[in-house]
Amino acid sequence: MSALGFGCWAIGGEWRSADGEPLGWGRVDDDESVRAIRRALDLGVTFFDTADVYGTGHSERVLGRALGKHRAEVVVATKWGNLFDERTRIRHGQDDSPDHVRRALTASLRRLDMDHVDLYQLHISDAAPERAARLRDICEELVREGLIRAYAWSTDDPARAAVFAEGPHCTAVQHRLNVLQDAHELLALCAESDLASINRSPLAMGLLTGKHTAGRSLENGDIRNAPPAWLPGFIADAGADPAWLRRVDALRDILTSEGRTLAQGALAWIWARSPRTIPIPGFRTVLQAEENAGAIAKGPLTAGQLADVDRILGR
Repeated sequence: MSALGFGCWAIGGEWRSADGEPLGWGRVDDDESVRAIRRALDLGVTFFDTADVYGTGHSERVLGRALGKHRAEVVVATKWGNLFDERTRIRHGQDDSPDHVRRALTASLRRLDMDHVDLYQLHISDAAPERAARLRDICEELVREGLIRAYAWSTDDPARAAVFAEGPHCTAVQHRLNVLQDAHELLALCAESDLASINRSPLAMGLLTGKHTAGRSLENGDIRNAPPAWLPGFIADAGADPAWLRRVDALRDILTSEGRTLAQGALAWIWARSPRTIPIPGFRTVLQAEENAGAIAKGPLTAGQLADVDRILGR
């Protein structure tokens, strides 16, 4: 599996919560998404992470269409736990019941047009640990049946992640990690339990691309234009938070060393942070796919640069 994965949230297009809040990244061009995925394959990216709820099923459909005959060459991860209506593109709840796991997996396999998923992930970050233990056992059954190869929990809580880590076929934790938001405890858990660290928000929801400015709002269908409490760095109807942009500017010289773009430097920091990390930046265009994949050849930052980042950020 490649050291870099691609996150497929953004290519799901627009979708909303039951109260009308945006949960996607705005409008997308499906044909461009397919071209971007195939370009990523050409550039050595072999890991793609999606979820059944992204675009209320649309992301899985686009990914399946793009991979086609290349299925055997890649590792595909998806997630379950959310309830949604594909027709209205609305998420309307969550379901952590044992019965829902199989229903969700069957639907995901149909949308992906695949006979198995390589990594199946619980997408309810705050599920009760005792219920999660039962879900972990069901995932072991799915492994035995050949429907999934391995499983993980997408959560930022180390104690919850540790519940899944007890399972023989739990191979990873998906959690937030970027140069502005470290995750010491989760990285320690991954090292102790021999797990991969799959890193969502490696570019801090786009702040580390250098393309956002303060005071410039995003389109109405973009979650960052009406950010929920768990999404810092953006202000409703006002674009990027100036305080976060100042932190990005303070790191610019380090992250753009050796001819890297800002985004490539942010990915390089993650690889320097731990050899277990697999960042999964989002994308919507071929150009974004090429820029992200270009980080692979440049490799991680140095230990000295890692220390300089911590010094600048005061941690």
